[in-house]
Amino acid sequence: MDKKKIIELINVHKTFGQKVVHNGLDLDIFEGEKITVLGGSGSGKSVLLKEINGLLSPDSGKVVIDGRDITTMPESELINVRKNIGMLFQGSALFDSLPVWDNVAYTLVENSSLSKEEIDKVVKKKLALVGLPDIEDKMPGDLSGGMKKRVGLARALAKTPKILLYDEPTTGLDPPNIIRINDLIIDMNKKFNITSVIITHDIESAFAVSDRIAFLHDGKIVFVGSVEDAKITDNKELHNFINGVMEEELQFA
Repeated sequence: MDKKKIIELINVHKTFGQKVVHNGLDLDIFEGEKITVLGGSGSGKSVLLKEINGLLSPDSGKVVIDGRDITTMPESELINVRKNIGMLFQGSALFDSLPVWDNVAYTLVENSSLSKEEIDKVVKKKLALVGLPDIEDKMPGDLSGGMKKRVGLARALAKTPKILLYDEPTTGLDPPNIIRINDLIIDMNKKFNITSVIITHDIESAFAVSDRIAFLHDGKIVFVGSVEDAKITDNKELHNFINGVMEEELQFA
């Protein structure tokens, strides 16, 4: 049986002023897969995530989520679509003035009819899933960078979404925490069959966690394939990008 497409970006165009970000971008993402989108700085990777969760609308083209084109949806319908989409932001984006419990519970308090006791059970369960039990009362300022990322992931998982978007999940972390986050991405995918869309500059992490790699260049997806295909590709742009990033990492190692 063919895999089900859960996300389709079809001939997507997006500009900001004179800057062309997406120029006929096409990408199919399948249910339950882990796909990493690579690309240079300013290539439109984060814009792609915002188009998927409806925070940005393309100038033209379609963004289809689970069979529904969200580009023409009113905000009232988009809210329901977003209930099935979680996002781990690059800087974790925790509310510094609120304890961990309130951060993880936020979407449930705002968008569910669960009681406080039921929400408390979800918060504790999700924090345990990311390896952080019993920290509900801590403030974000008391946490390390790796712990903040994991709290952000617990918040993204609070609604048990079908789709989870990761914006630079390992940026700024030390090697042990990079490995921990990579393992969590793989583990969440296995446990919940979550479709994971990952944006990263970390080539090693991309190769470690992904089922497929997509490469964004000059406003289009110019390569989609397995990790092995990406390693041996004759696509000049992707080949140069991978080698350039890895050489840069070696210089600063």
